Amino acid sequence: MLTYLKVFLVGGLLCAIGEALILKTKLTPARILVVYITAGVALSAAGLYGPLVRFAAAGATVPLTGFGHALAQGAISAVQETGLLGAFTGGVSAAAGGIAAAIFFGFLAAVCFRPKPKDY
Repeated sequence: MLTYLKVFLVGGLLCAIGEALILKTKLTPARILVVYITAGVALSAAGLYGPLVRFAAAGATVPLTGFGHALAQGAISAVQETGLLGAFTGGVSAAAGGIAAAIFFGFLAAVCFRPKPKDY
């Protein structure tokens, strides 16, 4: 039960920060996405995101900062294994499963549902 609470609180806090950025700043959602992924990479490189992942598990790995963390950890591991070339290939290899799932489920949703244009 405590694990669920930690996951909920950390994941909720990360999402609440994103919502506050949308509501209180002029940042577009695309820029907030980039900020979150870059923050995940930077915090992971500084050694700060790993302890958060161990503490909150999915609460820290599911939001976009977790994607940045996965990219950074993949690049770090690949550099240690293959050298400098790993900096370019490691992040993509580490995140390939998540990217493939996003493409597959996005395609499945597009096939199953009829998209409608947004009315502004």
